[in-house]
Amino acid sequence: MKYGFIGLGNMATAIIKGMVQNNHFTAADILGFNRSFDKTKNLVDTYQITGCTTLEEVMKADVIILAVQPQSFAELLPKVNEHLFPNQTVISIAAGKSINYLEANLSKATTIIRVMPNINAIVGASTTCFSASKNATNEAKEMVITLFQTIGSIVELPEEQFTIFSAIAGASPAFSYMYIDTLARAAVRAGMDKKQALQIASSAVLGSAKMVMESHEHPWELVDQVCSPGGTTIEGVTSLQNDQFESTIFDAVNAVIKKDHSLA
Repeated sequence: MKYGFIGLGNMATAIIKGMVQNNHFTAADILGFNRSFDKTKNLVDTYQITGCTTLEEVMKADVIILAVQPQSFAELLPKVNEHLFPNQTVISIAAGKSINYLEANLSKATTIIRVMPNINAIVGASTTCFSASKNATNEAKEMVITLFQTIGSIVELPEEQFTIFSAIAGASPAFSYMYIDTLARAAVRAGMDKKQALQIASSAVLGSAKMVMESHEHPWELVDQVCSPGGTTIEGVTSLQNDQFESTIFDAVNAVIKKDHSLA
């Protein structure tokens, strides 16, 4: 099976990197096309993928991955639709473009799957979701799962939950980066070197996420385990609660959802 990428920006590059480092995929079976051939050549040189100089070339792949900005779709999709052939699968990673929109503009497409990875794909740790058109087969869904597991985890969601996903997985890495940096800055204020503080804070957050995922305990049960009676941690926890830590996160998630709805 051949995979054709239209657009070779940071996200496409991360996906291609994940694919070629996985035994399930062969570099020569990955086709890449970009308006600027410099990006194509860079990926050919780095990962030995098959570079394409025209849209017609990349459209010969069995799976087409649309990895361009959504504002380019009005111009791009009619050209893609012109070159589609039966039984091709089209994957879109563009934000804000629904399956209904894609089906309306890609009338010749057999199967359309909408996928939303996040920025952590760059280090192979994306949290990704997907939703498929009604006629998508289990085989097509398994293909998408296999493909995007090369850059992290993936879960199938009803498309109406994409906006919620964008808030708690798409935008939240920025919140987490801010939290890690704030922990480190607090350590700097207390007298620790910033670089060392960032390393420690990042490791602690990574370990905490692993604990939540693997312990099968509710996060608040884990909080209680850390808080010894009359100890230091409970002082920090109650300080966060007094300063509306939880409601601040609620507000941030709701702000992302509200903005996403306005764009749609």
